[in-house]
Amino acid sequence: MLNELLNKKCIVRCDRSGVYFGTPTEISNDGKLVKIENVRMLHYYDGAASTLQLADDGTSAPENCRFTKVISSIVVTDAIAIIPCTDKAITSLEGVKEWTR
Repeated sequence: MLNELLNKKCIVRCDRSGVYFGTPTEISNDGKLVKIENVRMLHYYDGAASTLQLADDGTSAPENCRFTKVISSIVVTDAIAIIPCTDKAITSLEGVKEWTR
């Protein structure tokens, strides 16, 4: 089941490290350790009621979102949900302006 999520754009929700949007390329058998490539941290999102809606619809308020710049890869050790994104959501999320400080 976890292999079905490999190499597809997903939102990865973690227990403590945050929420990420990118492409899982490796997932441990228990699903907690995930390598995500071409990844952004979703520091703050608006325009969706939950990460589930964000993965399905994207955001209706991209101007209010705080998504970091894309980095090549990250490994998270505390994944609790890996949610595949629809094409609609991918277009929306990729269109959110980079937030930096």
